[in-house]
Amino acid sequence: MKRAILSDIHGNLEALEAVLEDIQGQGISTIHCLGDIIGYGPNPLQCIDHALAFDTCILGNHDQAALFDPEGFSSGAQKAIFWTRQQLETGSSDSAATLKRWNFLAELPWIHRDNSIMYVHGSARNPLNEYVFPEDVHNTAKMEKIFALVGQYCFQGHTHIPGVFTEQMQFHAPPDLDHQYSLEKEKVLVNVGSVGQPRDGHSKASYVILEDTHVQFRRVEYDLEATIKKIQDIPELDNFLGSRLREGR
Repeated sequence: MKRAILSDIHGNLEALEAVLEDIQGQGISTIHCLGDIIGYGPNPLQCIDHALAFDTCILGNHDQAALFDPEGFSSGAQKAIFWTRQQLETGSSDSAATLKRWNFLAELPWIHRDNSIMYVHGSARNPLNEYVFPEDVHNTAKMEKIFALVGQYCFQGHTHIPGVFTEQMQFHAPPDLDHQYSLEKEKVLVNVGSVGQPRDGHSKASYVILEDTHVQFRRVEYDLEATIKKIQDIPELDNFLGSRLREGR
């Protein structure tokens, strides 16, 4: 089975549509999303509408913040969530579509399991909020507790930094792996990176393709200047949320 796994779209419609075009070009029809469909970006409604068609979608912390109140968010992220919530409430004249979007977000699960594979937004220990950064391989106690909760493979997002964590406390960035990785018997955590706001120093959208036990990391160019212009034209969204896209940070 060949499937696409993506995460952290963050309301970036240009990036999402470029990724979906790339996915279609690979002959893939099964899509799993690991959360944060919204937040930061200028097109939350359109991104949710795309996500409605995905096979699986997990709740992200920004998705939850739109439903309730943002906790522990930076000022810019908090302002973006309040604006996103306003769009969800009043950004469409179609009441049925508005209700469908709210219900979709409200019903998103924290975890999805498919045989030996776990899908989460943050981590196996705290699916919604825990970050697992590359430098955490030096925090043995933290990583051992997380790996203990993983059956075999866990796909996650949240940090916006793609790569593979092994039980040997190593982190491999995609370029180190020639953008390919074979799942073996050992437990691994695979971060799929971010579609809409990469933070690994590269501006291209990131996602992975999983075919049987083969993982392929994909990077996709998109019209980031169009997204940046949209963000700059919305007073409630900090310009930094757009300019950072150029540097992948």
